[in-house]
Amino acid sequence: MTLMQNFERLDDGEAIFLSPAMKVTIGIFVIGPTLLFLVGFIPMLAFGLVSWVDMALLVGFWALTAIGITVGYHRYFTHGSFKAPRGVKVALGLLGSMAIQGSINQWVADHRKHHKFSDEIGDPHSPWRFGISRKAIAKGLMFAHMGWLFSEEQATVDQYAPDIRDDKDLQRITRSFAWIVAASILLPGIVGGLITQSWLGFLTGLFWGGIVRIALVHHVTWSINSICHVFGKRPFDSRDMSSNVTWLAIPSFGESWHNLHHVDPTCARHGVFKGQIDPSARVIRTLEVLNLAHDVRWPKPQRLAKKLKDPAMAPRLRGYAAEVS
Repeated sequence: MTLMQNFERLDDGEAIFLSPAMKVTIGIFVIGPTLLFLVGFIPMLAFGLVSWVDMALLVGFWALTAIGITVGYHRYFTHGSFKAPRGVKVALGLLGSMAIQGSINQWVADHRKHHKFSDEIGDPHSPWRFGISRKAIAKGLMFAHMGWLFSEEQATVDQYAPDIRDDKDLQRITRSFAWIVAASILLPGIVGGLITQSWLGFLTGLFWGGIVRIALVHHVTWSINSICHVFGKRPFDSRDMSSNVTWLAIPSFGESWHNLHHVDPTCARHGVFKGQIDPSARVIRTLEVLNLAHDVRWPKPQRLAKKLKDPAMAPRLRGYAAEVS
């Protein structure tokens, strides 16, 4: 893998440009939840404005919207790791949209372009675009984490996600994105208010299950773009700098086993070694058992063993012993 320096060059026909108004809109949803979280977190704790209901709302809505991103936007819509009936498709599209990381169209287009040019010219969010010095990598980490969202260069949906563009169900969801955003923020508050029968319960539910949850899901997802392309282990031979970061596995629902993902992007399980926790793969397995997912692309241990840098690690692959026996 060659680290390119001239990342500012655009790929003709493969990029669009953001208007100033769109950049402001993105800023509100990218920076807003984080700022509100930072400003309100300590006062909310200091005044005891947090309860088991708030924590349940935080964890519950975090899990639902994180699954919408990891299982829905990423493994299903972007990479086609499995097939599903219409109801599951729509549900995953709605849950992913509630994470407030943009429309399905643009998310899929950006991620597919990332895989095409991973850590090279054309990658929308490589942390290596400014060079390999410590200062350049520090700047690159910030860019890959959230700075790229304001970049002039965005992947074109027509080129990278025509299948999503042409899906009528998904386009209805995209057109309803503003309403879904409102629901994502307000629903935890409404549920909290109903459970506690109070306006205070509404406000604390909105803060913890809405604002805090959105900020957490955002930063965990963005950490895959930044942290998992600089730090961690790389047991597989990939053409880029994708890596595995163990401590991010549970918060990211298994997305941080990123090295394998870049070696085998359509694989439904990213944590392929024994002991690697991958909650998203468990969700897909559950859907499969319930006949709500089919044609699941589960990892093939012997095929993956050929991609290992150290062949001696092959027995650690899930299912490897059974395949070779």
